Amino acid sequence: MTYIDPIEVSPNNYKQLFERGKVRIVEMTLKAGESDIEHSHPFEVVYFIKGGKARIHIGNESVEADIPDGHVMEHEAWTHRVENIGSSDIHAIIVEFQD
Repeated sequence: MTYIDPIEVSPNNYKQLFERGKVRIVEMTLKAGESDIEHSHPFEVVYFIKGGKARIHIGNESVEADIPDGHVMEHEAWTHRVENIGSSDIHAIIVEFQD
């Protein structure tokens, strides 16, 4: 998998808050109706301060998710694109764990 840094390709949506060693904390904001650019994460834990309705594109497939406020998820390394298909902004804190 070729790593695509979300901060580099979608700087309006992703901002680095902290990095030390193998841990990086990233803030994600995705306005209603907005889509980010395809990007990657290593293993991650995500806390959704403000959830919403999202369509997650992985390759040629997509899945829709209703993400509640306060939801926590974890995911193995992946490359994807997130589209906010809801009527409210999505705001999350992502903790990435580098190999």
